[in-house]
Amino acid sequence: MTLTSKPLAMALVVLLFGGIAISSSLGWWQTESTKTPATYTEGEFAGLANPADIRGSYTFGDIAASFEVTPEILAQAFQVTSDNPAAFAIKELETMYLDSGYEIGTNSIRLFVAYYLGLPFDTTDQEIYLPQPATDILLEKANLGADQLAYLQAYTVAVMPASSTEAAAEPAVSEEPAAATESAQTETEAEEYVIKGKTTFGELIQWGLPQEIIEGIIGAALPDPAMKVKDYASANGLDFEAIKTTLQLEVDKVVK
Repeated sequence: MTLTSKPLAMALVVLLFGGIAISSSLGWWQTESTKTPATYTEGEFAGLANPADIRGSYTFGDIAASFEVTPEILAQAFQVTSDNPAAFAIKELETMYLDSGYEIGTNSIRLFVAYYLGLPFDTTDQEIYLPQPATDILLEKANLGADQLAYLQAYTVAVMPASSTEAAAEPAVSEEPAAATESAQTETEAEEYVIKGKTTFGELIQWGLPQEIIEGIIGAALPDPAMKVKDYASANGLDFEAIKTTLQLEVDKVVK
C-alpha cells in the first residue's frame, strides 16, 4: 500500500506526539533541567548529592534543596546582600568578585558546601578561593581535618564583592592626621594575631602556624580545630598562660 502525502503527514504527527506522551508518562521526557546534582556512586557517601556537580545555573535555593545548608548561610559566606537569598544564582558571584583579582564562583560554592557538610571533595591541582567570611563559618561550624585547614589557609582571601566595594569607594571624612590613622590600623592588625582566651587551634593554623609546631608545644596531636586553646589546656591540666606565651612567640615569627 502506498501512502499519499496527507496520510503520511498525519501518521508522523501521531508518532511524534504519541512518543512524547509515552516518554512523559515514563519520566523520560524533560523540557528543562531538574537542578539536582549527581550523587556519589560508591563508598560511605554513596547516594548522597555530590557538591562537585553543583552548576553555575543553580540558585542558593536549589543548593538548599539538595544539601543541608541554608540560603542564608551561603549568602553570609559569600557576602551576598539580598532580601531573597534563595533566588540568588551562583553564576552571579563571578561578576560580583570580578575586580577582586581572584576567581570566586561555582568552584568556591562547591568547596564550601563540601567542607561545611564533611563531604569528600578533590582539590588536587586546583586553586579554589574562598572569601574570609566563608572560611570563618567553616572554622566555626565544620569538622575540618588538618589538610583542609591547610588548604583554607592557602586559599582564603580578604576580598569584598563589587557592591560593597562601590559603597566603600567614597572615603569617610576624618579629622585625624594620616599618621594617627596608620598607627591605629597597624595596632588593629597586630591585635588580630594575639592569642586570647577565645582563640581556637583552627585560628592558629589559619594565621600560618604549622601544625607540627603546635603539636610540639602542647605535646600531643592537634585537637579539634574548633577547640579553644584555653579550654584544651584546662581539660588536660596544662598551664594556659605558659602555652599561650610559647605559642605567641611562634605566631609572631610567622606573621611578621
